[in-house]
Amino acid sequence: MPNRAGDWLAQARRDLEQAEASQRDERHEWACFAAQQSAEKAVKACHLARGQEAWGHVVARLLRELPVSVPDMLIEKGKILDNFYIATRYANGHPEGAPFETLRSVAERGGDPICP
Repeated sequence: MPNRAGDWLAQARRDLEQAEASQRDERHEWACFAAQQSAEKAVKACHLARGQEAWGHVVARLLRELPVSVPDMLIEKGKILDNFYIATRYANGHPEGAPFETLRSVAERGGDPICP
């Protein structure tokens, strides 16, 4: 069976391009969703490149399960993406209200809506 790590990484790059385009267009909920998808696919590509399978959607957990040392800061960023993944996937997924309103307020404060 061929190693598909390169395919996963290519899709991760396309998802990141979508996140950046959505951010420019102020569709912050889509920017966060696509950013999480990009990170998830990139980490799964790392697992595949090492001959492992990885299951699930939780970026922070996928990072911790890599057979290499991953900086804590990167795992913390993964947790942020995981939180926004839920908030942007479900209308009632964010405790502060509609995800796009919350994400817009982050953007208006000058923060990065992908990783505030």
